[in-house]
Amino acid sequence: MFIRFGERARQARTGNGPPVAPAPTGAADDARGHSLRAPSPLHAFNRYEIKYLVDAAVVPAVRAELAARMSADGHGANGAYGVWSLYYDTQHLRFYWEKIEGLKFRRKLRIRHYGDHSGVDDDTDVFVEIKQRVNRVTQKRRVAMPYHRARALCDRREEVEHAPGERFLVQEILDLVVRLDLRPTAMTGYQREAFVGTGSDLGLRVTMDHRVRGRDRDFDLRAETQNRFILPPARAVLEVKANERVPYWLTDLTARHGLQVQRVSKYCQSIEAHGQAPRSVFHVPAEDPVLDSRPLLPHSSESANR
Repeated sequence: MFIRFGERARQARTGNGPPVAPAPTGAADDARGHSLRAPSPLHAFNRYEIKYLVDAAVVPAVRAELAARMSADGHGANGAYGVWSLYYDTQHLRFYWEKIEGLKFRRKLRIRHYGDHSGVDDDTDVFVEIKQRVNRVTQKRRVAMPYHRARALCDRREEVEHAPGERFLVQEILDLVVRLDLRPTAMTGYQREAFVGTGSDLGLRVTMDHRVRGRDRDFDLRAETQNRFILPPARAVLEVKANERVPYWLTDLTARHGLQVQRVSKYCQSIEAHGQAPRSVFHVPAEDPVLDSRPLLPHSSESANR
């Protein structure tokens, strides 16, 4: 059973996650679900995203319940892998302030790598992404290309080789970089556990991001620069991503564990943690001294202790 996005809270069983309208079933539904699992080099999709903060003590129970109803993502080891993102913004942080002010239409540009960043070289495939929010719907468009080509496009503002079907997105990225004078602004990294829905839950995706760090300099995925925690390391970010529906069992899970919807933006957290803008009341306070002093552990240790 499902309920529609936008219905009054009294119509929902919990207030911890906006459920949505029923989706059609059959071949079309199956194809749509699998398209989210394995995006093509040029891929675009719309979805709803709901975020929660989870204390470390609760993570094992949440993980067990998710694993009982969902499958581990096919990427990484048992659905776990690193995620590293280089964000671009204007000199006056236009994209940051659009998020803080809650504009109904906002966007950001980033280069993203999945996996162990220590193995990145010029020819490593990365994604260049435009992620934007239109009212409550998140839209993401991305194109895969070698890292050296992504930096030529976003840093040196050069036209780069692309497949015929990628032309419009590549041109839009170049226009955005040139017109707004975008420059590298922040980098984030974390270890992700990802689960994908099966059966009637195709298209549902749930991720838990651990040890969220960031930096405000040395904007190269290959740099050995240490990062700092931008969220307390004892907390994980749980994110529910649904293209059309969120099942009741998942909203029940968040309610039983006392999880509350949070406005958590890793990009904004990095900006604030490094003093580039005042810490917003909408984001996680620096309540733990580890945010200010503890260095990033080597990547291999993170994987072993995740």
